[in-house]
Amino acid sequence: MSAASSFAPVGAVVAVRKRLQRRYGLVVLGLVLLSLAVASLSMSVGDYPLPLADVLRSLLSPFTGHADAANDFIVLGVRLPRVTAGLLSGAAFGLSGIIFQTILRNPLASPDIVGITTGASAAAVLAIIIFKWSGLGVSVMACGGAVLTALLIYGLAWRNGVTPYRLVLIGIGMAALAGAVVSYLFTRARIMEVQEALSWLTGSLNGSTFENLTPLAIALIVLVPLAALLSRSLRTLQMGDDAARALGTRVEFSRLGLILVAVLLAAFATAAVGPVSFVAFIAGPIARRLLGPSGNALLPAALVGGLVTNAADFVAQHMLGRNQLPVGVVTGALGAVFLIYLLAAAHRSGRGG
Repeated sequence: MSAASSFAPVGAVVAVRKRLQRRYGLVVLGLVLLSLAVASLSMSVGDYPLPLADVLRSLLSPFTGHADAANDFIVLGVRLPRVTAGLLSGAAFGLSGIIFQTILRNPLASPDIVGITTGASAAAVLAIIIFKWSGLGVSVMACGGAVLTALLIYGLAWRNGVTPYRLVLIGIGMAALAGAVVSYLFTRARIMEVQEALSWLTGSLNGSTFENLTPLAIALIVLVPLAALLSRSLRTLQMGDDAARALGTRVEFSRLGLILVAVLLAAFATAAVGPVSFVAFIAGPIARRLLGPSGNALLPAALVGGLVTNAADFVAQHMLGRNQLPVGVVTGALGAVFLIYLLAAAHRSGRGG
């Protein structure tokens, strides 16, 4: 065998790897550009429309010294915090969702399906109706409720280790229990308290401020690098526990660490904007379909989450008649359609039972 022919398979592997890396780069670039386009449109369109040039001028005003009080208030005080809330919370939900789906090897597993955000919602409603809290207190309770729910799910699923199937089933049960708690609390509440709780439960970017987003931003700064560090373990866990152990992965330690990262991402996002439904559920599958076999989908899933949240918020504000709706109404409708699509696709391929 000649030297040229012996190196042919290596050359083919290198060519495939370069092609996949190029596709990964194009997907990430495309998602970034789409996110910027939607963000620009969201800051330009509204009851007080602004040309994109004026939006850019207001965004640069802290550095250039140029000031227009009315435009700067609209852009920097109202629309930019809302767009930032959509990007940050959507990225957190998307990253959390794909971690859950990869660990549990189930495209239907996400924080809102396995009970994490439902537990956060129950804790928030408890704070609103029983403790009469609002603002930061509700956010803290929501974050604590998500973490407590995750600990209960993991503890109940533990039997000399945790299997993905058992974790999903117990998570669905916990989601039903938390939903029952919310329903019970509603029976004890006054109409005004129920309205406040329902507004929070739907998930909304209304009233977002940079101050309210600070905890979420800090959480992302800490948790995103941790997710990147654990991404190798994530890829091996996707192959199954036995294969992961054979490759030297500490299965239970890695799974617990990744679940903790995913839970905290969902908890802080829920605390900031409420349980915006189905963003965590759809971001991962969309990212994987864009990438094909290109590998690590963590960053694309985060970008898809931010893009979907802001695009849904734009639709909810400007494209559904005169009444503005919370973003969770649009993401819920979109997620329900996507769930039906996934179930139909699984049935056609023989994986639906």
